[in-house]
Amino acid sequence: MLLTGGRLSEDDIARYSPMALAYVGDGVYELYVRRHYLHPPQRLRHYHQQVVAQVRAEQQAAHLTTLLPQLTPLEADVVRRGRNAAPRRGRQGLTASLYQQATGFETLIGYLYLCDPARLLELLGQLELSPHV
Repeated sequence: MLLTGGRLSEDDIARYSPMALAYVGDGVYELYVRRHYLHPPQRLRHYHQQVVAQVRAEQQAAHLTTLLPQLTPLEADVVRRGRNAAPRRGRQGLTASLYQQATGFETLIGYLYLCDPARLLELLGQLELSPHV
């Protein structure tokens, strides 16, 4: 996967705050989406529009809803910790609930990237990204 440096242990992961995991997850997810839309070649503006549509909090919350039934109890707990760590106020006109769901999604992505990249790819492969424009 993307610049993997090897799996981290649960003890290593426990040292990271949920917001640190969300920070990593945000970057990993955006790179995954950018790679998805890279082909066929198109103007940079089109790439940007497609990526922005997928990395928005609303879309991340929708993806989380899709994945929730398939998560293990440990993964669901990671999501819960991420949601609980998110600010209680939404950002940029978002409701707090929506922002918390998106943060939970990013926390899960960051967690899996660091400790189980194969599982991360499995779950990301189940997301329905919008078709190429």
